[in-house]
Amino acid sequence: MPKQVAEMLVENATMVLSDVKLVRLRWPVGYSPEFRTGQFITVYWPDTPSYKRAYSVCSCVEDKGYFEIGVKRDGKMGTRIVDWAKVGDKMLVLPPAGRFLPEFGPGKRMVCLAGGSGVTPFRAFAREAALRQLSTPLTILYSVRTPADVIFNDELHELAEANRNLHFRVTCTRLTPEDPWKGRRGRINAAWIKEQIVDLPNTVFYACGPTVMVEESERLLVHELGVAKENIRVEKWG
Repeated sequence: MPKQVAEMLVENATMVLSDVKLVRLRWPVGYSPEFRTGQFITVYWPDTPSYKRAYSVCSCVEDKGYFEIGVKRDGKMGTRIVDWAKVGDKMLVLPPAGRFLPEFGPGKRMVCLAGGSGVTPFRAFAREAALRQLSTPLTILYSVRTPADVIFNDELHELAEANRNLHFRVTCTRLTPEDPWKGRRGRINAAWIKEQIVDLPNTVFYACGPTVMVEESERLLVHELGVAKENIRVEKWG
């Protein structure tokens, strides 16, 4: 059976970084998707139906009536969306899919490893935790090149300030010694991840971002930290 396609209006299109645009797609009347936080949608333009691109939804299940996606200027689709998408445009959207889902159950803890635009689904995790006032401990470790590359910086810090169970921590990988950044430097490593672990058997680990970063995260978790594979969720691209 072919997947149902919905035409959605671009309700908002805001540059959140110099190369990242936050796009809000308004659901049409009567649209009622089976959507769960952490899933992705596949979008395309009406005039180029053969070229489609999947993006993690960075809004959550509590954000009713729309999907938000954070799009980086990358490739044909990403470049067109960042440079040209505007309020009033229409895009075609395939139904939500994917199993990269937060586990907010009793006794669970979550540690999320993000690289670059891989932070987008974790923004959705953090929003759901905040809007539902959940007590599940959630830690996001985010690797970027420089502080200027942190997506959703203000929002995620504000969510962390309002929710004592949410921790948002950033590390920068391409700074000069003279850079005034006072935070952590270097890539996500086993030692940094280990600092976040309180109850290993009940912690679910997530990794999202470029393929190289996600595969290295899997290696660290399994081979250096002894995390069971069934407690690891990954989403990668490129």
